Amino acid sequence: MMRALLAAALCAGWALHDAAPANAQAYPTRPIKVVVPFPPGGPTDGMARIISERLGAVLGQPIVVENRGGAGGGVGGKFVAESDPDGYTVLMTPGGALTTGPAVNPNIGYDPAKVFTPIAELIETPLIVSVIPSLPATSMAEVVTYAKANPGKLKWGSQGFGTAPHLLAEMFRLDAGLNIIHVPYRGTGPLLNAILAGEVQIIADPSTTSLPYIQDNKLRPIAIAGSVRDPKLPNVPTVVEAGFPKLQAPFWLAVVAPAGTPRDIVAKLNNAFRQALDAPETRTRLDALGAEVKIGTPEDLDKMLTSERAQWIAVVKAANIKVE
Repeated sequence: MMRALLAAALCAGWALHDAAPANAQAYPTRPIKVVVPFPPGGPTDGMARIISERLGAVLGQPIVVENRGGAGGGVGGKFVAESDPDGYTVLMTPGGALTTGPAVNPNIGYDPAKVFTPIAELIETPLIVSVIPSLPATSMAEVVTYAKANPGKLKWGSQGFGTAPHLLAEMFRLDAGLNIIHVPYRGTGPLLNAILAGEVQIIADPSTTSLPYIQDNKLRPIAIAGSVRDPKLPNVPTVVEAGFPKLQAPFWLAVVAPAGTPRDIVAKLNNAFRQALDAPETRTRLDALGAEVKIGTPEDLDKMLTSERAQWIAVVKAANIKVE
């Protein structure tokens, strides 16, 4: 009897062992949910939909983009962190949910280094520092002059508390010794409406969403938050050229899955995103928005996230930022 039971147990174990790679090989067999942790209409949402459209064709399954905005990306991040690690729910996000948000808010509800499995960085696009045309400033230096002459009056708007543009405002305040006010909004759409209405005077926003307003002379670009000028705005200097090298922070988009997602599924998703971004029509649409494809390995993304977390944690400590 004991021998029979042992034999049955071994067979069951072998069956389970063989089933795992078989399930991964069959993946996906149903729609995949891509969670975007920001409201519709912003750069994250727009590019997520462009990429997901082609991703569905590559994987042969529908891709459902679901917006779960709030807490600078933390609401959507927590939802995915608590989802089943089966490859059918992934998070497509900039730093808000993975680096800057957790750095600012230690009570965000999850540790991004532990609850997510990296899949790939997808794209990068420059952040453009812009002001309203009525502000008497055409450069970062003139913004500093204005802010020092008008302490507490310059309002820097951001896409949310704990986002990279928020922390850029804090770095700018520290570097230049300014008394400026940070005003957070719930995503890019509300932020752009606010600066167009004159509620805030300065923002840092991806070229994907702010460039049309710059071209219509509704916003005045004063710097590119990177080390390389934007080909679409060749006359706008970088923050390095403007004397603020610490303000380099490109807008990037990456995808992660819940921790514990099988390696075979992670590899399949990485390859699928690579194929989706290699498609000429996808690259053309992203290039029109000023987004550069940056597809890499899961290990590449893990290294980048680790580096960024350390950077932003240092900024949060230096600026003594507390959760509002």
